[in-house]
Amino acid sequence: MHALMQTLITQLRRKELTRAQFRYYAHQLAQCLAQQAVDHLKTTPVTVATPFGKADGIALQQPVVLVPILRSGLALLPAFVELFPDAGIGCVGLRRDEKTAIATLYYNNIPKLSGDEQIIMLDPMIATGGSSCATLEILTKQGVAQRNILFVAVIAAQQGLDVVKKAFTGITTIVAAVDKELNPKKFIVPGLGDFGDRYFGTE
Repeated sequence: MHALMQTLITQLRRKELTRAQFRYYAHQLAQCLAQQAVDHLKTTPVTVATPFGKADGIALQQPVVLVPILRSGLALLPAFVELFPDAGIGCVGLRRDEKTAIATLYYNNIPKLSGDEQIIMLDPMIATGGSSCATLEILTKQGVAQRNILFVAVIAAQQGLDVVKKAFTGITTIVAAVDKELNPKKFIVPGLGDFGDRYFGTE
């Protein structure tokens, strides 16, 4: 992992952070993740006119659609919109039952897809992998090929990451940190607590 990302993850884990500090480090890390995501996107050669001639370069081959999982995925969205200002945005809302850790769909609004888009799925935490797999199921049922899905997360439990990769072998994942385990309440350990609560102020 890039040293800057390691530094930002370390800061985000600190339980004494104020809400403003947590949001600041979360946004900084999201910018790093967005820049790293570009390296995984397909490009095509292009030639552009400069004031003094022509230059060869590259452009993104596919239109980008950002799909944050509500609500904590919204925390990553601004940094990705900055980098992909023309991207479509689709939202999937999944609420996890705190007793069973099973996610229930309550909102689904994804732009009409042709199947040629590059999907970038956003969710800060991969715990059990349930919400991730449910969202991936929605996308693939809409005709999105797994090879066109890039899943970006901040922290994953190894268990949850394994579940996702086993169920959807064709996707690409970017995860800033992978932690060893889940506690009995299915929170990532050591993790950083509940990302959404700390970001939105609903502890």
